[in-house]
Amino acid sequence: MDETMTETVQTAPFAPFEWMLSARYLRARRKEGFISVIAGFSFLGIMLGVATLIIVMAVMNGFRKELLDKILGLNGHILVQPLESPLTDWKDVAERISQVEGIRLAAPVVDGQALASSPWNASGVLVRGIRSDDLNNLTSIAKNIKQGSLEGFDDGQGVAIGRRLADQLSLHAGDSVTLVAPKGAVTPMGTTPRIKPYKIVAVFEIGMSEYDLGFVFMPLAEAQAYFNRSNDVTSIEVFTTNPDRIGAFRKAVTEAAGRPVFLVDWRQRNSTFFNALQVERNVMFLILTMIVLVAALNIVSGLIMLVKDKGSDIAILRTMGASQGSIMRIFLITGASIGVVGTLVGFCVGLVICLNIESIRQFLSWLTSTELFSPELYFLSKLPAEIDVGETTAVVVMALTLSFLATLYPSWRAARLDPVEALRYE
Repeated sequence: MDETMTETVQTAPFAPFEWMLSARYLRARRKEGFISVIAGFSFLGIMLGVATLIIVMAVMNGFRKELLDKILGLNGHILVQPLESPLTDWKDVAERISQVEGIRLAAPVVDGQALASSPWNASGVLVRGIRSDDLNNLTSIAKNIKQGSLEGFDDGQGVAIGRRLADQLSLHAGDSVTLVAPKGAVTPMGTTPRIKPYKIVAVFEIGMSEYDLGFVFMPLAEAQAYFNRSNDVTSIEVFTTNPDRIGAFRKAVTEAAGRPVFLVDWRQRNSTFFNALQVERNVMFLILTMIVLVAALNIVSGLIMLVKDKGSDIAILRTMGASQGSIMRIFLITGASIGVVGTLVGFCVGLVICLNIESIRQFLSWLTSTELFSPELYFLSKLPAEIDVGETTAVVVMALTLSFLATLYPSWRAARLDPVEALRYE
């Protein structure tokens, strides 16, 4: 026999005939119906896994960002509290701290608990005395005034309250709210509660139910008089330009204070909350990754069954001169196509849902006639979604990698199939 007839025909990797055969194997036939069903479930599994991962990660990121913005928009990044003696020199201390590079605002405050009441209802609140200029610099308040105005806040005895508190008390801007503090005037009969009505000059809505329901802002001088603080303040709320670099500001703020102080930063004040959020986020990522892994294992089982079913085809291709590499690439393309298309479709589905998450929530709430996202339970008034490019890329790369790895063993097994053995039992 001519020697050239027995030589294996060498073709370039990923030649057109390899793609053609892979596409043919992906099409459903009556005999291969079950294999086609497995491929379909593998595709759906990877698509749903990728989409769910992207959506959950985006929502968790949105929660963290929104809560961080809301919490740090109202409370300082560093809380400066007095040691050894009351903070009677608060003006000088606040001025020195505000000169530190990177400090955006140093706001002296007087905090106290009170009961806010109206003829219709009552609610416990935190009363915060603050200067008008400092309140106007808190953009989360100043830019979210729904009724009234903060103009001349320091001049009168008016207060600013949250929207949910106003709704609970059935009050509006211009009405009066009565504040009751447990510690008032000292009389021979003991300490009597301090009861005083205040005009509501502004109603704000931050979007975080806890703050919209629980905060009342009062002029600093009036708060000092109301809570019997002659010339001192409770603390100084310090706002920085970069909350993530809070450690670098602590030493500078301590030195600038020029007196014994105790510092508490936002990470310490909210550590339990944000740590719990991070743990939940990591666990959700791990659990949802299992969906993609299960779908990848479905690709393995589907391809192994396809290899067994196509044993005679593989043998004929090998006798016609197809190399082991060609056979391996055919099944590699077949399996990888399921993973790649599933990942890309899942990515698109996840992206679309993330961009319309609030509209979808409202539609589902209307459809089921239930409150799917209670502000009292989740703190926020709408469902947030923040797509992180790095995380989304990691999800897509992970899904593609698992899909490719899942095809290696079945493809290798197909390439190692002995043509003689395969044809002997046909």
